[in-house]
Amino acid sequence: MIRARERKSLMGDHLSFETILSWQKGQSGITETPLIHQQIPAQVQETSCKYIIHVMKRAAAKQLIERYYYQLTDGCGNENCTNSHCASSKTFSFANIKERNELAVKAIDLFKEKAILCGDSQPPKVPRSECEPGPSGQASSSSRVEAPQASSSKAEEVPVSSSSSSKSTVKALFTQPSTCSVIKPLPSPVPEVHSYMYLTEQKVADLIKLCKEENSWSKLIRVLGSTFNNADSLIMSFRKSESAKNKSTEDVVSEEISSAKTDDEADTKSKDDSAKQGEEASSDVVESEGDSKDLTEGNESEDVKDNNGDSKQTKPVQESISFLSSPVQESLAKDSVLVQESSGSVSVIEDDLSVDITAVRRAYDLLMDIPDLPYQGALVNALTSLSKSVEMELRYRRPVDQNPHYINIFVMVMELPLLDTPEFIETAFPAFCKAMGHLPIQAQVRLAKIWSKYGEERLHEMVMSLHQLITVRIAQHEGRWGRGFYLNDDDGISGATKVMRILYYASILGGKRDSEKLLAEEKAQNETEENLQDIMQGAFAHDLKEAQKPKEDALGQELKVSPLDCRKPLVEYEDFVNELLNEYIDIEADYKYKIENDVKFSFMNHCFILNTASKHMCMYYDNRVRMFNERRTSILQTFMHGLPPIPFLRLRVRRTHLIDDALVALEMTAMDNPQDLKKQLFVEFDGEQGLDEGGVSKEFFELVIEEIFNPDFGMFTYNEETRQFWFNSTSFENDGQFVLIGIMLGLAIYNSTIVDVHFPSVVYRKLMGKKGLFQDLFDVDPTLAKSLQQLLDYTEEDIEDVFMQTFSIGYKDVFGSDITHDLKENGSSIAVTHSNKQEFVDLYTDFILNKSIEKQFRAFKRGFHMVVNESPLRVLFRPEEVELLICGSTHFDFHDLENATEYDGGFTAESPSIRHFWEIVHDFSEEQKRKLLAFTTGTDRVPVGGLAKLKLIIARNGPDSERLPTAHTCFNVLLLPDYSSKEKLRERLEKAINYSKGFGML
Repeated sequence: MIRARERKSLMGDHLSFETILSWQKGQSGITETPLIHQQIPAQVQETSCKYIIHVMKRAAAKQLIERYYYQLTDGCGNENCTNSHCASSKTFSFANIKERNELAVKAIDLFKEKAILCGDSQPPKVPRSECEPGPSGQASSSSRVEAPQASSSKAEEVPVSSSSSSKSTVKALFTQPSTCSVIKPLPSPVPEVHSYMYLTEQKVADLIKLCKEENSWSKLIRVLGSTFNNADSLIMSFRKSESAKNKSTEDVVSEEISSAKTDDEADTKSKDDSAKQGEEASSDVVESEGDSKDLTEGNESEDVKDNNGDSKQTKPVQESISFLSSPVQESLAKDSVLVQESSGSVSVIEDDLSVDITAVRRAYDLLMDIPDLPYQGALVNALTSLSKSVEMELRYRRPVDQNPHYINIFVMVMELPLLDTPEFIETAFPAFCKAMGHLPIQAQVRLAKIWSKYGEERLHEMVMSLHQLITVRIAQHEGRWGRGFYLNDDDGISGATKVMRILYYASILGGKRDSEKLLAEEKAQNETEENLQDIMQGAFAHDLKEAQKPKEDALGQELKVSPLDCRKPLVEYEDFVNELLNEYIDIEADYKYKIENDVKFSFMNHCFILNTASKHMCMYYDNRVRMFNERRTSILQTFMHGLPPIPFLRLRVRRTHLIDDALVALEMTAMDNPQDLKKQLFVEFDGEQGLDEGGVSKEFFELVIEEIFNPDFGMFTYNEETRQFWFNSTSFENDGQFVLIGIMLGLAIYNSTIVDVHFPSVVYRKLMGKKGLFQDLFDVDPTLAKSLQQLLDYTEEDIEDVFMQTFSIGYKDVFGSDITHDLKENGSSIAVTHSNKQEFVDLYTDFILNKSIEKQFRAFKRGFHMVVNESPLRVLFRPEEVELLICGSTHFDFHDLENATEYDGGFTAESPSIRHFWEIVHDFSEEQKRKLLAFTTGTDRVPVGGLAKLKLIIARNGPDSERLPTAHTCFNVLLLPDYSSKEKLRERLEKAINYSKGFGML
């Protein structure tokens, strides 16, 4: 393509190329809505035509140079060739040149000299468009465009209609075979290119056999190169036969092999009998939908044969393939059976596949058995060229809408076993992923549905190939990341991530998902709760603002699936995470890219590839930006309405009345203006001089959580077996108390504070809008869950006598009194039998996890979402990650902390006091390590990502003295005097961590 300023000089300032191109498409009859509807002046039409001609000439010149290059490197395959510029000739004039770069320079020279190409009777010329006059100075009324690619001994000519100049130029630019293929002509007596315009399993096998007999792989190289270089050829290759609709895979493969043999015999018998060849090939390539039950019931447009066996296509079929190049149209006109609706457009079921994927894999296996893979270089070049062509079509046309079988290209290329090899990773695979990233959302939906049927093993292999591409791209440019060039800017990395997104949803779609009935119930429940929350906020808040909820993934919405709905995907969620990418990613830059929406690529919109620590940083930046916006809004209201400035959510509490002060302050804020909860939290302890830069808040949350979950409060029950808390279904506390606890938990997440909360995992699933199921009961009450599992597993006929269970259950309230509850009407008189035991278990589980605590949990969830309803929490994290986000990690690796620690004030890693300090710490018990962590950071919880993510600083606090170590918990700084001995350091340190309550100013 020409540079921007050249385009500007050609077309002027008032109209873009895309605008004129869209008008040209409308004039040429392509089904696409033009961007403008007014009549374009003739001068502008002439300008646009000149520009398209310029593009065509550049593309054709590139094609010819590539043909010269392959002629110099691989030859034409004819042992009797007399062309001195061909590697197959005995008089090859460049035989002494071994470097391919030098041969590339010679190819350019031959292009300038207009040297003879093998198979051409005269020097090649750049194709002339109808818009450009011929030697006579006038455009011919029936102009023909000469294609650089030759399919026989003479260059093949593609006729172009003279009805519209704009039609010819646009069609030549996008659909001309010479712009896709760089393959050399096949000399006699090799079968013409028409016989290899598409591939079948048998054709590949026969071609390999032929090359082995001739002891030369040049023919295979050329055929593979021409096929994988041309989108039309790939679309036609490895198609399911019409008979495959009602027959088994083995029968179809057998028929394809026999028909392919017949086709090849006809090819070798007579190259002039092309009409017969096209009729016999129809058994190889039939454009069908694979399964009769997936076919639409619209009008079909099939081949109608007369008495002479000639095929007649109806008009809708001819129109449906009009966008293909002329040779391909001719082949499809003879070989295809298109299923169409009455409108004449091709109709395909979304998840249907017209490619025989088993035949593709077997053909690839045959190619992989060839020693040294001689075709690899040609395949790399062909795929690179194809990727550029496909990218252009996807960006400026809608090929998938015009031809649903266009999706076959991506299915077949992604099956290549060589994609993760260094040669493909270098150029071809990144280019193809970049092109694939331009697929429209409906095409991505179709791919996801197709790949969801592949099975976990094949899907995992595809994911690993993409991971290898990303890892290699990062390692190759290790020195450039972070210097104004980010991972987001690399087309190979971003393209691979976009392809992995399709595989991610394919894995979910093919995994074990919740039933449609359950999803409908959860959706109705969540909508009810959201409406209730909106009503309550509107009743109390004086400054109600519409919540800006995070945007859901478009592909997931189209597929109607979510990671929350699938507990067991085909590929584990952790397998989509690329650790090297998480090591080099700049989260701040990525967040800026996310704000720009579709302009820039952001990994936050593809969060499956990020680990929990990176996602936590993403949410941290999002929350900080929101805090800043709330602060700015507060200042603006001060100027506009005279309100007192309240830039922070300030809580002033007494240690002796901590719960009362905190809950009253939060209740007043929630009733007055819930939006203030999204301001930055600032805590003050009455009578203490601590300035809250994060450390005071940490201790505040720790003390509040410790008191709230005290069994004496009666809001939660404690399970000794699991050491976890659960909601007390018979609690006397009102809903407001649970709302405030939910607010407290939401504030902890919003202010990036880890709290010591011991909830079972199902609580976090319920906070994300899911219902508790039987498998969740094992975390809440393992004893009860095991008993119910035994009931389900029992197969003997005496189940009623052994279990003596009815649909009535009993439990105890907070005072220890027995309470009975019927799971269904008259449950006490309904015995549990084999026929209804599953129903009993489902009802029992639903009562324990959902219905019995519905009132308490709804209030708790409402308070939680008052803080995080605009946060990307639900979009970024899965329930198990939310638990890690709130509670932190449980893995205490102080060696990681030692490696990540920095030193200040004169200390270094080799200082005697520092070496003594770490020797003492590594000898500590786990309880002492927790106390040390709480003393230095304000909490004994390990942050997301482990202690390696904790930036601890140890600073020298003067020479040897009797002073105790002190800490700035807001900044994770430990002030350590330079003690004279290890024993004194141990004694002073242990005393400091055991008596560390309260804050003061040093």
